[in-house]
Amino acid sequence: MRETPEELNELQALLDASLSRSTSHLRSIINSERSLTAEQLTQVLTGMCTLALATVTAKGEPRISGVDGHFLHGKWHFGTARGAAKARHLAVRSAVSAAHMRGEDLGVFTHGTVEILNPQDGEPAEDWPGLLAYLKDFYGEDSFDWDNDIVYYRLHPHWMTVYAPDIAKLTAASQS
Repeated sequence: MRETPEELNELQALLDASLSRSTSHLRSIINSERSLTAEQLTQVLTGMCTLALATVTAKGEPRISGVDGHFLHGKWHFGTARGAAKARHLAVRSAVSAAHMRGEDLGVFTHGTVEILNPQDGEPAEDWPGLLAYLKDFYGEDSFDWDNDIVYYRLHPHWMTVYAPDIAKLTAASQS
């Protein structure tokens, strides 16, 4: 777990507010008995988590693809090739939706906007050096030309909810 107490508080407030603003249908499925706290979520979302990421084309058409997601400091971080269609979409339309699902045991659903962490022709995010060190440790120092091949994003969520029908099973699996 890399989250500070402040980050956990922010994440918990987001989870609570998102669920309270959800439809009655969603709240009938996702409730306090079938969800996770911020602290539980950060203990479960470790390492690389495959995300289904939705972007929008210039014509307003939805596009979905997979990305390697890393849940760090209470937010999703993901990358793609600089020439990928999703990178072109995100360069002009920063709104995204992301879903991480583990069968019927876990669903994490997020809507928000992205921040480019390592722009090719600009200053990187202040915390980019630490994130880059984490990514190089995870993928290997020489996996990519980190400055030119890959663009990384941080998803700033305005809505996030978690479905976890068997919390004990899920947390036990993450500790084994």
